[in-house]
Amino acid sequence: MAIEPEETETETGQGTKRRRRTRRVLIGALALFLAGVGGAAGTGWWAVEHYTGKVSRIPNAFPSNVPESALPEDTKGGETFLLVGVDRRSELPTTGKDAKVSDWKYGAQRSDTMMLVHIPANHKNAYVVSLPRDSWVSIPGHGKAKLNAAFSWGGSPLLIDTVQRLSKVKVDHLAIIDWSGFKALTDAVGGVDLDGEHMNGEQALKYVRERYNLPRGDFDRTHRQQAFLRAVLSKTMTKSTFSNPLKIKSLLDDVTDTVSVDESLSDGDLRDLLWSMKGVRSGDMTFMNAPVSGTDMIKGQSVVLLDRNGTSELWEAMTNDTMADYIATHSVDKLGATTP
Repeated sequence: MAIEPEETETETGQGTKRRRRTRRVLIGALALFLAGVGGAAGTGWWAVEHYTGKVSRIPNAFPSNVPESALPEDTKGGETFLLVGVDRRSELPTTGKDAKVSDWKYGAQRSDTMMLVHIPANHKNAYVVSLPRDSWVSIPGHGKAKLNAAFSWGGSPLLIDTVQRLSKVKVDHLAIIDWSGFKALTDAVGGVDLDGEHMNGEQALKYVRERYNLPRGDFDRTHRQQAFLRAVLSKTMTKSTFSNPLKIKSLLDDVTDTVSVDESLSDGDLRDLLWSMKGVRSGDMTFMNAPVSGTDMIKGQSVVLLDRNGTSELWEAMTNDTMADYIATHSVDKLGATTP
């Protein structure tokens, strides 16, 4: 019988209860972060060549034996990444080059952060759409459940299958980055400024985990995660940062040590992507939440109800590579429109 991912306190091997330590994965900042490397002074192609070869690969990340009727259409332009953050129950790394255990074990991890990132064909922008983890959706083989249960029950293949059936958007690639890596990255860049406060890695982690004291709960927490990523990118994707060889090596080590991508994303593909996006900066990225119609209680669980009409137009724009037009003509829950 399927196990609903637990959200209670767990016990350590010594029998001491403590609240689970969340190790969240933020969005595929590897591509967004490294995009500035190729054109930065003092680094050049060597950094792109060297560091793309260090990225860990996830085997068998995509679903197989999916009925043709459930497969999405090919995107008409650009590429779409599914960027996943897992709430792991292991003290050992599960992603990146130092991974000691599998990034997935049945019932043990949930995809706590899920974002679709669309990079248009002109490679001048990036559109980041957060999918609420509590979205009430159909999970193949399991019926209706929260979206974050898909990864818990079937790892990356089931999550990708679920997202593709939900959105009708083809997922071209998958990226998983351990949240602890961004905590280290925050410290490596000397902290970030959020809500008028200067925060180190530990403080920033607490900032993005908060939801109960926020007016809109998880929706505001999602924007906090996006604001954190934008702050880190704004501080690191600058010419002055990349002109210092020692500093850039430390930053790139922090990111590539914790990132994992699907095995179909070759070093050549990643280098081409990074090189084509070398001019993109955080100001060229749009961060938003998927449209929702509200919340509800179903089977004793607090869930998020996606807005079918609103999301269908969004997914169509992503498939047709017309996200700029969509943003210009629709009211969206965009980062900066509310105060998290």
